[in-house]
Amino acid sequence: MPDRSKPRKSKYSSSTSPLESQPRTLIVSIFRMARRPFIRPGVAASLSLLLLFIFYHSFLYPSSSPSFSFSSTSSSPSGARRPKIYLYDLPRRFTYGVIESYLHARDPLRVPAAFDVDLSYPGHQHSAEWWLFADLLRSDRSGSPIERVLDPEDADLFYVPFFSSLSLIVNPIRPVSGGDVSQSQAYSDEGMQEELVDWVERQQYWKRNNGRDHVFICQDPNALYGVIDRIKNGVLLVSDFGRLRVDQASLVKDVILPYSHRINSFKGEVGIEGRNSLLFFMGNRYRKEGGKIRDTLFQILENEKDVIIKHGAQSRESRRMATQGMHSSKFCLHPAGDTPSACRLFDAIVSLCIPVVVSDYIELPFEDVIDYKKVAIFMDTTTAVKRGHLTSILRAVSAEKIMQYQLELNKVRHYFEYDDPNGAVNEIWRQVLLKLPLIKLMINRNNRLVPRDLNGSDCSCICSKQNVKLATL
Repeated sequence: MPDRSKPRKSKYSSSTSPLESQPRTLIVSIFRMARRPFIRPGVAASLSLLLLFIFYHSFLYPSSSPSFSFSSTSSSPSGARRPKIYLYDLPRRFTYGVIESYLHARDPLRVPAAFDVDLSYPGHQHSAEWWLFADLLRSDRSGSPIERVLDPEDADLFYVPFFSSLSLIVNPIRPVSGGDVSQSQAYSDEGMQEELVDWVERQQYWKRNNGRDHVFICQDPNALYGVIDRIKNGVLLVSDFGRLRVDQASLVKDVILPYSHRINSFKGEVGIEGRNSLLFFMGNRYRKEGGKIRDTLFQILENEKDVIIKHGAQSRESRRMATQGMHSSKFCLHPAGDTPSACRLFDAIVSLCIPVVVSDYIELPFEDVIDYKKVAIFMDTTTAVKRGHLTSILRAVSAEKIMQYQLELNKVRHYFEYDDPNGAVNEIWRQVLLKLPLIKLMINRNNRLVPRDLNGSDCSCICSKQNVKLATL
């Protein structure tokens, strides 16, 4: 994938999946179970809401099949219209202006682009915000799972295209000595966040449903951190929930995005020939919070035979070395970063290097269509740091099993390619569209409720940690 992209040249096609109907008798019986007195009221309310979500889908996407399915040949469920999305025409400072500020901070002598199409978005791991924006700008919507509308009255969803992840990293960058520092020093990501939400909250379509039908992308864990409580009703496109509270984000409400991979995809054949290293990792050794496990893993792995583990920051040379290492290794280590996820998982997938995920509480993108147990090995952090344990498990994996993993990786890796016409962009839109029944449910519910003060979280916010409790019933 090229690092620099042009908005009006992006070409995508469709890949969507229907959410199939569920047997009504099962739904009725579980509703009765939820009403039994031995289940706590808050849990019963949450369970009921989940079932309403499933029930609503059975009418929206009718089918004779009782299971979930995914089709790469149809852009919408059979007989259903494509949902409509409205792209907010934000003031330029929130989109192309952020790119200009970033580029100017790196090179204060840069001449501003004459036209927007000449601006190149800088490639980095959180560039999903650019790919989604570029996709919505294209006039040819054939094959797309969504229809873009120019009249907001026709819209099912409203997309807010602020480049929040890029805005976050403008601040630390300062021009070289002797350059014009006035513009870069004047840039404030915190100020941009406040200005954005002030602008959005003035829009009548935000006020109409309190933002529940609005979509925000904040892929960097710190993106939009200053205003997250003001936009948490909307659909948040995030990499994980590592920096978000349970009353801000939810597996039901929000969408997990893949990072943009930073190394070149593997173009060779499936197999172990040429993959002489057992395990490879190259990245920052020292991280925060859950990522502190990295230093311990370095200590126990750096002297292991056939294991390559190196400290390295993002740079062109580091990416070249990482590409070579991942393409020549059977397994690739994926420890947590500052939050549970990191981009190296997706680097490994497009390298057909079997990911070894050492990260507790990690959330992964597109799990309704991808069974990650078929493409990766998962290990909790406590087990992984037992000396010799991790490598002994990997050495016991047969060549035949490695081939099976690689074949599965080869089947799913297009989901993580942002420039693939049947890849990440269309799959993200499909995931967003799956939220529509719940959005409608919550809007209708909100419209009839009496305003009230709540002590603690509203049971209508079904968050990831609460889902764990439901699963134990």
